[in-house]
Amino acid sequence: LSHFKGHSMAGFGGAIKNISIGLGSSEGKCWIHSGGTSRTNAWGGEQDAFLESMAEAGKSVADALGDRIIYINVMNRLSVDCDCDGNPAEPDMHDIGILASADPVALDQACIDLVYAAEDGQSLINRIESRNGLHTLEHAAEVGLGSRGYELIRLETE
Repeated sequence: LSHFKGHSMAGFGGAIKNISIGLGSSEGKCWIHSGGTSRTNAWGGEQDAFLESMAEAGKSVADALGDRIIYINVMNRLSVDCDCDGNPAEPDMHDIGILASADPVALDQACIDLVYAAEDGQSLINRIESRNGLHTLEHAAEVGLGSRGYELIRLETE
């Protein structure tokens, strides 16, 4: 279960960030954040290397769990900042809903597409683009974590 939102380094956080960094040990978090250069210092790595490390760590988790995992992103309180930020910006985007998939890449792509389609999504779009956040999805698809294609099925409540 992931809270989809912005992220100061990744541009956005969703299923891939949750299974890679969220499940990582302290050493693993440093390794991912540093783009595979340090197990003790998370800072100072190259941006695209960080995004690629996150996708590759997610692939390792997905490979280990196989079909025994489902991915759920909650798209509410959409802020440009992550819950891990000590002083996150207040949300400035409407709640969208809850999305689920057996494919974390497709799930995060669907969430991104919904943000881009939202009239009030510009601040989150700016955060994603300023961090090259879509590269996470590109690399995740390249390494076989999942596909960026999806079919969105809407379940409406009355």
